[in-house]
Amino acid sequence: MSAQSLPQRFPGFGLGLRREHYQDFLETGVPVDFVEVISENFMIDGGQPRHILRQVRERHPVVLHGVSMSIGSADGLRDDYLARLKALVDEIQPLFVSDHLSWSRIGGFNSHDLLPVPYTEEALAVVCDNIDRAQNALGRTMLFENPSSYLSFAGAEMREWEFIAEMSRRTGCGLLLDVNNVYVSAANHGFDAHAFLEGMPAERVRQIHLAGHSRGPELLIDTHDSPVADGVWDLYARAAALCGPVATMIERDGDIPPLAELLAELDTARRLAAREHA
Repeated sequence: MSAQSLPQRFPGFGLGLRREHYQDFLETGVPVDFVEVISENFMIDGGQPRHILRQVRERHPVVLHGVSMSIGSADGLRDDYLARLKALVDEIQPLFVSDHLSWSRIGGFNSHDLLPVPYTEEALAVVCDNIDRAQNALGRTMLFENPSSYLSFAGAEMREWEFIAEMSRRTGCGLLLDVNNVYVSAANHGFDAHAFLEGMPAERVRQIHLAGHSRGPELLIDTHDSPVADGVWDLYARAAALCGPVATMIERDGDIPPLAELLAELDTARRLAAREHA
């Protein structure tokens, strides 16, 4: 188990930093408390320019959010990935470092998708070993996000929120609660989204994600290409009441609107959180 302690709570409201809004963040005073970036975009040769991130970091705290650590991979984590991430962490000194409870890689295969893990004791042991290794390599406690899912495994030995709670207890990791993912998965699998929230160890949540989704022929899809849905806002209100003041942000990765539209959504999050915390 990692000896690192949980990061301090940060009760701010932020946005995902996307290329379309670089100039806004560099040239104007954007009213956010932090920004989040995709870690891998700044870890690879030819990726997005590190100097942009350094300049934004002078104005706002930064969260590094990974999408390819593959914490559920049975063959472990990649040393080169951890080394590049550690270099980025040391340079940027982020508010949080996070990734997903998922896997995307086995051997030389990389799916470029966030694939679900089976909720079994065997998978839990693999995930916890990998989290311990990652946290020890980085020298800090990470946050891990509940994924959206579109299938379930036969032979599951626990519910998703039970798996996440035990994962956090064993490793000491923090949690990134993606409210849209809870909503999407609950609709796809027919479980009670409020039961999920009630089952999570709220005291370990340090960040909340809000995003939009799309409706496919049979399932909801976590697409991040539309405004936050009314049902997700309702669920966020309950999450805010349970978790208390924690960092909350809007994710938008497709059909990205003008910055003013995202800031208006962020104001909605502020109002709901203020009401629930009061």
